[in-house]
This record gives sequence, C-alpha cells and structure tokens, in this order.
Amino acid sequence: MNKIFEEVVQNIPNYTEFLTVDEMDASSRKLAEEYPNAVDLFEIGRTRENHPLYCLKIGEGSKNALMFGLPHPNEPIGAMMLEYFSRELASNETLRNELDYTWYIIKAWDADGTKLNEGWFKGPFTLYNYARNFFRPAGHQQVDWTFPIEYKKLNFNDSIPETTAMMELIDRIKPEFIYSLHNAGFGGAYWYITHETSEVYDELRQTAIKHGVPLSLGEPEAPFCEAYSPAIYQSLGIRQNYDYLEKYGVENPQEHINVGTCSADYAMEKYDSFTLLTELPYFYDERIKDLSESAISRQEAVLKSLAFSEESDAFILQTLEDIKECTSKDNPFRLALEAFTDNKEGNAATREMVLADPTFARKATVAEEFDNLLVSKFYKMLSYGMLVRLSESELTKLKANPEVDAEKKAELERTYETALAHLKELSDRLEKEINYQVVPIQKLVAIQLECGLILADHFQKNKVTK
Repeated sequence: MNKIFEEVVQNIPNYTEFLTVDEMDASSRKLAEEYPNAVDLFEIGRTRENHPLYCLKIGEGSKNALMFGLPHPNEPIGAMMLEYFSRELASNETLRNELDYTWYIIKAWDADGTKLNEGWFKGPFTLYNYARNFFRPAGHQQVDWTFPIEYKKLNFNDSIPETTAMMELIDRIKPEFIYSLHNAGFGGAYWYITHETSEVYDELRQTAIKHGVPLSLGEPEAPFCEAYSPAIYQSLGIRQNYDYLEKYGVENPQEHINVGTCSADYAMEKYDSFTLLTELPYFYDERIKDLSESAISRQEAVLKSLAFSEESDAFILQTLEDIKECTSKDNPFRLALEAFTDNKEGNAATREMVLADPTFARKATVAEEFDNLLVSKFYKMLSYGMLVRLSESELTKLKANPEVDAEKKAELERTYETALAHLKELSDRLEKEINYQVVPIQKLVAIQLECGLILADHFQKNKVTK
C-alpha cells in the first residue's frame, strides 16, 4: 500500500460509538457546506417512511465508484468508514487525484431499519445488548435484496422505494467499482468479490490479521457459497440460492423465494461492475480461526446446529401463532420473524447435502465446530431479541390507546416475559461458553477502508478481464 493510503488509514479516529441516521445526515450536510468545490449532496430518493436518502458526490475522477453503508440496518461499521472516508476525500486533493474516481457515497441506505437498531449503537457492546436492540428486516423488505430478476421460474419485480432509488443511481452512473458495506455480528473476517482477483487475496487477508482480527475459517455463511480462497468467496446473488434448492430436491424453488437479487448481481449483469464486500465481526473468539481437528465430524456438527435451529424456530413460530390476533400484519418484527423462521425447505436441502456429500464425513475443524455449535446460537439469539421487541412494540401501541383490550394486553405481556426469559437464558449460556472479545470500531473501520483502497487502486491501475 502506498504512503498516501497508509497515512489515511493511520489517521482514523478512535471511534467509541456508532452514529445515528440523523447524526450522519447532519454530518453530510456540513461536509457539503465546508467543501462546496469538491462535494455535492443530493437526494437519490425517499424511504418508505419518507426519510431522505442522501448521496455525496465527491471529486471528478475518470471512473465512477459507488459506496453505500447500512444495506442491512444492523451493520453500521461501513457507515462509520464512509463517515471518515468522505471527509478525507473532501479535504485531501492528493488522495482524490491518486485514486482518480468520482465517488458516490450513501452512508445509510436502509435508514428506516437503521433507526430500529440505534438502541445498541452507543453501547455497551455485549451480546445481550446487541440482541436486545437488534432489528433486521424480512428479505422482501431488505433494500439490497429486492432488485428485479428473471431466472428460470423465478420472476421478481417488486422493488421497494429504497431499492428503486439505488437502481436508478446505478443506471445513471454505471460504476466501475462498488463497495457494498456489510458486516457480520460474530466470527472473523471474510470477503465476497464478484469474480476471481487472486492478485489481492493475500493483501485482503493481511489487512485483518495485522489489526488483530482473525479470519473466518469455519462454515461459510450459506451452504452454496463458492470459496475462491480461504475466507474469500464469490459474491452471492439469488441464482445460487435457487440452484441450491433445486439441486437438493426442492420442487419449484421460486415458490420458496420471496426476494429479488442484490445490487452486486444487478450491476454486474448490466454494467460489468465489480463489487467488494468486507465482512467483519463486532465480536470474535480465537476458535474461529482454529483449523486443528475437533472430536466430532463436520456432519455431526452441522446436524446439531440444524436441530437447535429447528427447535428454536418451532418455539418462535408457535409464539407468533399465539399472538397473531394481537399484532399488526405490517409490524416489521413480525414480518422479519415470519421470514427468518419459516425455513423448512432450506433446512431439508442442507440436511440432504450434508448426508450426501462425503466431505462432511471428515472430522470438523475446531473453527467449524465452534461455528456450528456456538456462533449459530448467537445468531438465533437475535431472533429471540426481535420476538421481545415484537411484543414490546405492540404493548407500546396499546398503552397509547385509551380503550386498551385487556385480554390482548395480558397475552402480549406473557409473550414479552417468556421471550425475554429465553433471550436472557441463551445470552447467559453464551457468555459462559464463548470467550469473546469486542473489536474496537477504529480497527474495523481501518480494515474496511484499507480493503476498499486496495481494490479501488487495483482496478484503476489494471485492465481486468472478467
């Protein structure tokens, strides 16, 4: 990495909290006022709750680059990177000239969903506080999973306003490079890229290692992920999900897919854009990088994970059924839980794959065992958190109504207490079984920024055959 980039990375402030949507919006307006010759601020559209979606245009380089934060509203690491990087670009003409891009930056794409996560943005950064204040929308309400697509029997054309706004921006600027700023909750560092770019793999991995964040060497995020290299995967679109379900016996996969495809898939198909995702954890345990042999087979580890997930999902689905008449159909927590826990076909396909694929018969690595038996429980804890928030949000509505239905109130209060007990029980268990560390925000921002600089510089200086 050249000296200009090194200096930019070294100057990242010691952030101790994440910014809210309103704080980011105010910062973007201030930046445009301070640097009118380098920065333009404009709206690309409005959210479903009518919040403006602001885009910063910085510089006048020879190629267009698009960067967006919070495509998933529980993933603010990238927004903090953009907060810092946008100011550096605006104030540092040498940096702009070295990179030679025109930058389009949206800090908070899913602004509405982000506001439902702001309860944990200021800390404390614990497993419980994260889960207790967590929100992630159902797939058909996710800004980065409702891009239109026609594939085999799948025909999706129901984009939400935030997606339409981004799609129109992509169509207008036809970006050469896209940085989609996601992050994981627990685990280690890993990457998604549009196509193989082996020249940068070691550099990407080294960015995490030198900042003390382990690589994620356990199970991939989805069973249909294609690994290009350790911790580096081909970016996912909905096609891979469809083909996976079809391969492992699910008839008419389109009936079980109620989402579209993502920005990476859309932009690659239309404009040959390259997209990078750098997935980083808030929390990690050293076991996530341990490749030594465990005591159980990989097959056993995956099947145990499936069994726990199905047991938890059964509890959640039954609870949703019990309070169906007490909750509004458009409650975002209800919609999310219905989507995330109704996964019978996907579970069946995974079980079929694990039993049929001989590579699952070997001993699991410690990383794979840890991923299946503990990290999977952390992610299920997030559903318990949303179940608590579902009943809590409906109780808040009832309290504002002078004609409160006493029976509904009692049912919701019972659900709230039961869900909270499940959340606390699992949280207490994981606090004992996971020796986790909280990664400083500064390090996470540094890794994401450095990875983005590596790829942006690579594509600016190399003619890539795709």
